[in-house]
Amino acid sequence: MNPPAASMAAASPLLTGLAPIVSPATAVLILGSFPGVKSLERQQYYAHPQNQFWKILQAVWPDIPQPSGADSYGPRCQWLLDRGLGVWDVYASCEREGSLDSAIRAPVANDIAGLHLPKLAAIAHNGGESFKHARHTRTLGVPVYQLPSTSPANASWSFERKLAAWREVLAAHQLVA
Repeated sequence: MNPPAASMAAASPLLTGLAPIVSPATAVLILGSFPGVKSLERQQYYAHPQNQFWKILQAVWPDIPQPSGADSYGPRCQWLLDRGLGVWDVYASCEREGSLDSAIRAPVANDIAGLHLPKLAAIAHNGGESFKHARHTRTLGVPVYQLPSTSPANASWSFERKLAAWREVLAAHQLVA
């Protein structure tokens, strides 16, 4: 039996997240919630032009420029790995209209423990939705932090305040010169 057309129209699309950016040298794993629309379209983490993720990391390491330009995503990911960082999301898939975390429905968690990162020293949750999974990430036996979201939806924190919080966590793990 087919569901009524009205209930089909109300269903959000099932979305699949991005692969992790990690290496055996990853010391701090940054976990977002789930990629936004722009990130999914481009298949790139933090692709929305107003998301401050890449800008904050550049400000943490101002003397080591990130690659830029049309084909810079791969080299930028390597830049991130060279700093001892990794990136993934707490959700592997979900239903959602738009990009807001508050619209996430039926999420399926990623297997973060399955990454087997031998040098992992900390997990940093990028925002509140991601941090809801701290009870799971704490089972990995490393410090777990909640960082302010770099999303443009987090307008209540200034760039400078976000940067200070991110810098403090990365410095605590000797990733900042």
